[in-house]
Amino acid sequence: MAIKGVLFDFSGTLFRIESTESWLRAALTAAEVPLPEPELIRTAEELESVGALPGGALPSQPLPARLAELWEVRDRSAAQHRAAYTGIARQVPLPDPRLHDALYDRHMAPAAWSPYPDAAEVLGALRERGVAVGVVSNIGWDLRPVFRAHGLAPHVGAYVLSYKHGIQKPDTRLFALACEALGVAPQDTLMVGDDRRADGGAAALGCGVHFVDHLPAPERPDGLRPVLELVG
Repeated sequence: MAIKGVLFDFSGTLFRIESTESWLRAALTAAEVPLPEPELIRTAEELESVGALPGGALPSQPLPARLAELWEVRDRSAAQHRAAYTGIARQVPLPDPRLHDALYDRHMAPAAWSPYPDAAEVLGALRERGVAVGVVSNIGWDLRPVFRAHGLAPHVGAYVLSYKHGIQKPDTRLFALACEALGVAPQDTLMVGDDRRADGGAAALGCGVHFVDHLPAPERPDGLRPVLELVG
């Protein structure tokens, strides 16, 4: 297969969200709400356990019935995404109830995200080779400001975001839209992601698929570089 286009997932593939503790600390600082350090650490651990941070750890326990159904379709609209994550966060008491929405807003800030160490190198190399690059993500908000803030936007030719289309991976329709946006046939496209179920759905369309490990950025310094070998 001659690769003419590469689709990348966003969270856990090209970018990594900040730690839950950093996320909570930033929201508290912005809201000027004090929280003693031991309580802050305990609260961050509780938020992580319930899966409140988008792009972070998944819930480690069954969700309440009222949230479980919403969780399954959370990436189909901006409203559903916010409702799912703020609903999960509200399982953890915070010193000011407004902080639940403030936490959600914080996770959309470019400062909350770090590109993987080799992301710029790999995207730039693909562009130099004339390979079309797109981002296809299950998400509830516009991630393009994150790419602009970190200098990666010039390398990306198309963004196909689930909330814009009401479709979420692994539905092949989202991958088909991404291939169409790049002007590349599925059989000439490689999908790169960290979720074997969601990103693996591209295989049903005829795309090649390559998986990376969802790890903190310092622990995965060169996980994207094999893509360059696959493209050839």
